[in-house]
Amino acid sequence: MLLINRILELQDSHLLSKHEILVQSVIEGIGEGNLLIGDKLPSINKMVHDVGYARKTIVRAYEELKDRGLVESKNKQGYFVISQETGVVLRVALLLFAFQSFQEDFYNTLRKELGKKFQVDVFFHHNNISMFETMITNIRGKYGMYVVAPIQDDSIKLLLQTIAPNKLLLVDRYLDLGPEYSFIAQEFENATYNALESLLPEIRQYGRTVLFFDSKNDYSPLGIRNAYERFLEDHGMEGTIEEQYTSETLEKNTLYFIKNDSILWKFLKDCSKGHCVLGKDIGILSYDDNVLKEIIMGGITTISTDFKEMGKMAAKYVMDGHGIRSIMPTNLIRRNSL
Repeated sequence: MLLINRILELQDSHLLSKHEILVQSVIEGIGEGNLLIGDKLPSINKMVHDVGYARKTIVRAYEELKDRGLVESKNKQGYFVISQETGVVLRVALLLFAFQSFQEDFYNTLRKELGKKFQVDVFFHHNNISMFETMITNIRGKYGMYVVAPIQDDSIKLLLQTIAPNKLLLVDRYLDLGPEYSFIAQEFENATYNALESLLPEIRQYGRTVLFFDSKNDYSPLGIRNAYERFLEDHGMEGTIEEQYTSETLEKNTLYFIKNDSILWKFLKDCSKGHCVLGKDIGILSYDDNVLKEIIMGGITTISTDFKEMGKMAAKYVMDGHGIRSIMPTNLIRRNSL
């Protein structure tokens, strides 16, 4: 009853639209403690009867309150208050692989660009399809926007397509959900092959190459492995693929191509202990640049996209909602490790 009375009071101001009156009344009710978490909002039919607004106006207002993360709809039960964070304009779910350094750059930029009026909740699926499905099922309908780094598996397409196209942005990895869905993604196979081609003179200085690629537990896209194998075949070079690095097994006159940073740090430790000179005794090529790779041991050569720029682009999409379908450029950053 207090909510209905507040709506009728705001009508007299003539400064707000009917939609704005409904949203503002609920926000004030929550802020003043008249609406608590778990409280049910008046049904749409009751609002039509008591206030006289059109059903579509009431539905639109309730949906905006959902987008702000203040209420949720329960099937056939109505709308319920779930948060008292009334200063939030939009509640955003960010679903990533894991909190690796390059994804931290993406998150920090996204968070900074959005500002305090956007609430960003972060989830990690660790490339596990079952975990991914559970997370999407649990958070679906509770956020105004979903920014998702998808697992590149067709089995999750239908699940992601249960989220409205204007509320879903795919980042980092590409998954074809249809022309109405937006994405800001990397392309791996051709970009990796082209980078290896550019480094051909440096790579030929080494007797052999090794790619560390764990197809079961790593987050590495298959395109990287495909590019490596194609490169070796096209240029008649010797190379192997190994799933894990075993400590103290590095060999001189070898170029190591390392995607996983946890392997890279172990490798660099052994390299330092063995007094190996990077770029001379041993070569290292890494994926996904960060500030440590810029300065450690004279610098690590990387193949990388600009994750800060990706974060800015994602923030712009969240704020203005204009569709985007973009493949980020991939950069080869030459340093002393080759």
